[in-house]
Amino acid sequence: MKKLLLALWDFLHKAKKSFADFLWCFFDFFYSKIKKPPIVASVEETIDKLAEGRYSIARFGDGEIKLVAGKDISFQKATPFVVKKLREVLSCDVDGLLVGVADIFGDRSRYSEKANLYWKNHLHRYRKVWYKYLRKNKKYYNASMTRQYISLKDRSRGISIYNRMKKIWNGKDIVFIEGEKSRMGVGNDLFADAKSIKRILAPSTQAFKKYDEVLKEAMKFEKDTLFLIALGPAATALAYDLHLNGYQAVDIGHVDVEYEWLLMNAESKMPIKNKMVFEAQSNSAVEDCEDEEYLSQIVAKIL
Repeated sequence: MKKLLLALWDFLHKAKKSFADFLWCFFDFFYSKIKKPPIVASVEETIDKLAEGRYSIARFGDGEIKLVAGKDISFQKATPFVVKKLREVLSCDVDGLLVGVADIFGDRSRYSEKANLYWKNHLHRYRKVWYKYLRKNKKYYNASMTRQYISLKDRSRGISIYNRMKKIWNGKDIVFIEGEKSRMGVGNDLFADAKSIKRILAPSTQAFKKYDEVLKEAMKFEKDTLFLIALGPAATALAYDLHLNGYQAVDIGHVDVEYEWLLMNAESKMPIKNKMVFEAQSNSAVEDCEDEEYLSQIVAKIL
């Protein structure tokens, strides 16, 4: 009897989810016909703009938009502060600050079948949230600039894209604001052309709990510092606040992880030695890093 009840419960749960998915799909079909999609620049244009001028970028992907909608994600709770801050950034119009959004609203043929299906289902539920906070006729930039390998159908342009991206930090004093075990650039040459590297380490999960402390620490640096931030949704907000305070700040996200996968010729998301990769479920196995150069670059730990 117990097994029968469990089977019935499982059936009803799946039926409820299927019906909800159908309703979201049905609504989005008509909503997408009457609403104009945002203007999103290409990956190349976004990278070139950051490389050629003193622009900052705050990027929004699926995780950020779920938080904007008031929904928790696996490593960040949608507290009132988080929701309010991300809504403020997404709807802002600040000189010199590029707002990056996922390039998913039009043709998605460049994406792999799996990624394309994911974004299709994402839009069924969250298109209305995106459109609520995006400004009409404002040009947005490409949040996918940092994800130029694993989710693409054609991966042959990866090296040329990353070589292009390296121009952003070429010859500059950079400060990483990153998760405790992100270790950007360790073990690869992605940031070899930077003039100098320093690091502020912050919590890998629930980073907004230390938001004010991280921002305060970052603002001790000279204004000609380039901040490269890999801290989940907190990076989006930090890029915004640092820009408002006169810094150039680039929400750089998964760029190091994607570059590692490219160098490995990875076919799917996979763990990377001594680096935290949430998407590959490798977080618990990340070991300490004893690389002397890396350790010498750490100027603050706010954990």
